[in-house]
Amino acid sequence: MSKKLFAPLALVGALLAAPVVSATTLTLYSGRGESMVQPILDQFQQETGIEVNVRYGGTAQLAVLLQEEGHRSPADVYWGQDAGAMGAVSKAGLLAELPEDIYKDLPGIYKSVTGNWVATSGRARLFIYSPNRTQAEDHPQSIFDLTDEKYRGRVGWAPTNGSFQSFVTAMRVEYGDEKTLEWLQGMKANDAKTFRNNTTQLEGVADGEIDYGIVNNYYLPRFTRNDANFPVAQQFFAEGDIGNLMNVAGVAVVKASRQQEAAQELVRFLVSPQAQQYFALEVNEYPVISGIIQNRHVEPYNEALQASPEIDLDELNGLEGTLRLLRRAGLI
Repeated sequence: MSKKLFAPLALVGALLAAPVVSATTLTLYSGRGESMVQPILDQFQQETGIEVNVRYGGTAQLAVLLQEEGHRSPADVYWGQDAGAMGAVSKAGLLAELPEDIYKDLPGIYKSVTGNWVATSGRARLFIYSPNRTQAEDHPQSIFDLTDEKYRGRVGWAPTNGSFQSFVTAMRVEYGDEKTLEWLQGMKANDAKTFRNNTTQLEGVADGEIDYGIVNNYYLPRFTRNDANFPVAQQFFAEGDIGNLMNVAGVAVVKASRQQEAAQELVRFLVSPQAQQYFALEVNEYPVISGIIQNRHVEPYNEALQASPEIDLDELNGLEGTLRLLRRAGLI
């Protein structure tokens, strides 16, 4: 064989031996922040060869965009920050049904009853307190206890915060608008102190401005990682109390996507042990599967599951009704 023919044949052999790189590209609408989730998306891309082009934005904003685009949407996957947005998009008929093997073994608090979206991680509501200025016997057993006179002026909350509003939506689903309004008005009448967000409530407890606050579980670890003596502690209310709501980030395949299988592959990856370990240790959120190494800065996974109330996550989509109720209570 001549040298002239040998080179092209050798090149063909090399090409055949080279690994095949997928030309598939997914478009992801992500309501989760870039700094939080891009590292795990990079791992997915590296392992599968499937490229992921991400459009970052507010969860509600992207949910509205999906509804406006309808069947013309370029999105293949939607990743929302909370169950309310996932429920809204689901009810609009914009999500594809997921294969049952993706979600069948997950606890009920981590999956949609409709089977078209699944949680990627959980964020538990609970209360924070000053271990120096409170006694264990005085801690509230229910979030409804916080309207009691003994907590007057000692409790913080953040009515304009998105996670708080999702919690109020859950209270409305579980107890109805009138009881929820009664609680909101009772908290206001009991001189609950208004804060901008969860972080400032923690700072308020540490500084002695308040003795209690109601927040998401992952904020305190941000302080205790840097200062083991940070003067704030946290715990759940009594088992099943609505104050222990486990809200979730959720992911779904968009029905209009022409790349259903690749999109399902991304969803599967986000509930895989590899991704779940990342959410647990790096993001301080709860995994949706068992067998994940425990983050020592947050309450145990099984404890969070036990404390959380059972609620239909698809029903947490009534934000407008929640905002109306907060306005009636004079809180926004």
